[in-house]
Amino acid sequence: MGRQRKRVVTGEAAPLPRKDEKPSTFHRKEKKKKVDIGKMFINISIGLCIFSLIWFFYALYMRSSLAKRVVTLHPSPPVLDANSTSAKVSPERFWGSYRPQVYFGMKTRSPLSVVTGMMWMRQFSDVDVNLRHTCEQGDRLQGYGWLMHDGVNFGVQEIRDNDFTLTTEFVKRIGGDHGGDWTWRITAKQHNSAPQAPVISLMLYTAADTQGSLEAHVEERNRLASITGFSEELGNFKITFRKPVTGELSGAKYASYNHLQTVSPGLEKLTDIVKHSLNRRFVYSPPSGEKRHYIAVDTYKPLHPQNQQKPADTRKESDFLVHQVTVQTPFQIEVLFESGSFYDRPNQLVGSIMTEELEKRKAEFNTKFEKTFGLESKGFSQAHIKFGKAALSNMLGGIGYFYGQSVVQSAYNEYPILYPEGALFTAVPSRSFFPRGFLWDEGFHQLLLSKWDPQVTREAIAHWIDLMNMEGWIPREQILGDEARSKVPAEFVVQRNENANPPTLFLALQELIDHLSSNPDTAASQPTLPFLRRLFPRLKTWFEWYNTTQTGLLPNSYRWRGRDKDTNLFLNPKTLTSGLDDYPRASHPSADERHVDLYCWMAFSSGVMARVARLLDEPHQDYELCHQVLSDNNLLSELHWSEQLHAFSDFGNHTQAVSLQQEKVYVPPGQPRHQFPVARLVRSVRRAPKVQYVNALGYVSLFPFLLHILQPDSPKLEHIFRDMRDSNKLWTPYGLRSLSKADPLYMKRNTEHDAPYWRGPVWININYLAVRALHHYSHTEGPYKEKASALYEDLRTNIINNVYRQYVETGYIWEQYNDSTGRGQGSHPFTGWSALTLLMMAEQY
Repeated sequence: MGRQRKRVVTGEAAPLPRKDEKPSTFHRKEKKKKVDIGKMFINISIGLCIFSLIWFFYALYMRSSLAKRVVTLHPSPPVLDANSTSAKVSPERFWGSYRPQVYFGMKTRSPLSVVTGMMWMRQFSDVDVNLRHTCEQGDRLQGYGWLMHDGVNFGVQEIRDNDFTLTTEFVKRIGGDHGGDWTWRITAKQHNSAPQAPVISLMLYTAADTQGSLEAHVEERNRLASITGFSEELGNFKITFRKPVTGELSGAKYASYNHLQTVSPGLEKLTDIVKHSLNRRFVYSPPSGEKRHYIAVDTYKPLHPQNQQKPADTRKESDFLVHQVTVQTPFQIEVLFESGSFYDRPNQLVGSIMTEELEKRKAEFNTKFEKTFGLESKGFSQAHIKFGKAALSNMLGGIGYFYGQSVVQSAYNEYPILYPEGALFTAVPSRSFFPRGFLWDEGFHQLLLSKWDPQVTREAIAHWIDLMNMEGWIPREQILGDEARSKVPAEFVVQRNENANPPTLFLALQELIDHLSSNPDTAASQPTLPFLRRLFPRLKTWFEWYNTTQTGLLPNSYRWRGRDKDTNLFLNPKTLTSGLDDYPRASHPSADERHVDLYCWMAFSSGVMARVARLLDEPHQDYELCHQVLSDNNLLSELHWSEQLHAFSDFGNHTQAVSLQQEKVYVPPGQPRHQFPVARLVRSVRRAPKVQYVNALGYVSLFPFLLHILQPDSPKLEHIFRDMRDSNKLWTPYGLRSLSKADPLYMKRNTEHDAPYWRGPVWININYLAVRALHHYSHTEGPYKEKASALYEDLRTNIINNVYRQYVETGYIWEQYNDSTGRGQGSHPFTGWSALTLLMMAEQY
């Protein structure tokens, strides 16, 4: 056979395999493998896409869910029934002076109450328009505040303007289905120093807040004689403006009358509406005297008509009526509110009938005041007792009823959002500067109010706790409604849910429990137990929120969240959440911090929680254990005792080598300076921080003593008492200063615009805690009993004498007192916790 012929393969087609020829196993496997790998990649890609989509939508859902948590209220039943403040359930407290932000006004405890109020201005003065309405420090009044107020039935207030005094009185009478009647009496008297009798215009107004209607009844051409109205909460009612008289039984004086009938888009607009309605075309012409043009309400045109660029206010406009009476001092005017459902009214609450009712209420107040506080029996002068009554009355008269929505934000919200609508019945720190609710202030307020009226305390605590969200967070500053918001700088409006405030409501709860334990059968105490039972589910969540969100890195340590982040602008970044604002903490905020004041608040609160749980036969072991652990003085010392300072101290990333320096701004040669940024004061750090004790001696150092965490035989008390008594450190003739005189940050500004606040001045709330603690240790067996007793007498006397002296000299109780001179400073009147001076006078702790 010859050689086998070579087969030629053309490009046109592959040769057909023979029937008996099998495909190569290798090629089959390779082809299959390629197909399998492709499919696998496709399946993996599809799986990853599906997983990514699921994860994306799950993340969206979770973020949305977490974002909603901040505005989801606590699921347990509210402590207060929905209608607990209604006229039907609580008629005696329905009407009240619940508008602390105005000099004189009343409203009901309902969300959209009809409100009443007073404005005034002096005619023919050097100042063109000196209208007074909302409490303003810039008005520079010689003094204003309640002299007597029982929180329920009546109040007497004195307002001292430059050359005249207005005395505003009100008294209520219960009857009918809508809270009954009330009458105002406003008396104007010129000061002896006034060169001539001033002519004053009173503007007495009524405004509906989106609910109800008002109708004016005008007599004698322009005198608004009365208003009739209707609202859901009040039914039909009538407000009568009586003519001015020189005294209760004297005849009418000459007066000029004007009135304004318009609408208002919101209560915060009332002052502006009146101001923009004023006109000087009217003539004041008394029978004996020259004719003079005076300023009065006339007509009002909205400031921003539809054709202007500013968007129209979308809120519902409500009726607003103003009765202006212009009259020369002295005079007296009465305003009478009568409820349409008060059918069996014996007589009108005016003139001598009102005087008789007022005198009866005053006598009851004086009797109850002495029975409650015993100042007369302690030997105080009548002038001191009058001061004590004013301190209590201003706190009672500073109780407000607010309704609206907080603006809040969590880490899961891109922008601030609105909290659910809610009500708050609370005392306010200052009618002029802080006319709203503050969480940590309220615990101190209720220490005083619980002595006078435990029901007020139960209602106030319930309102605060009912504002809790599902996480257990309560917005620490309550700015409810447009009227309240109009008084707050924008930077403080938004509340963030990681931020706490000292849980001082536990101080008030401890007071209620003590009162219940010592007076279990009294009518004032009996509602406390059922109140605690309704409160307890929310109280547990509140305590747990603190015990989880405010913990430190080390076991049983705690750290305030919410410190200022921009360390470059502050000498020491503030800690607003602690309540002690600019008190020196670690210079460089970090997670390493441990705050001794928060540790002590948690030790104290856990003890109160254990007491409440035991009272209610609820599981109390966990609270008891927490209290025992945190009350261990060895643990406290391990976490917070600084051997260098011989005092309790915060711990964190800290350096004392800081100062404020003028920032360098480069201006190129020949360039105008005004075109470049203004040089600011910025922080200069001369030595790098390290993790260490902060070693600032002041109020924070005292907290283990202030809240009775230290055992009576603790040698640490000796160091504390020595520092307290040292005038180069904390002691002053006016109370304990907030920061040691020897501290590098003593009275140092925190920014160029931020004056020292808790860096030296004397604050009454912490001084009250100090006097209370000294009283406790002076009545507890231990080696420091006598030292505590001596310090107690001196400190108590110094505080009382100075706060009283400043009240007499200036007309006000103040936010803080200068540690060098004792002078009152800060906002005024500040009859929030500064009114605790009364409890020191009464020695009730």
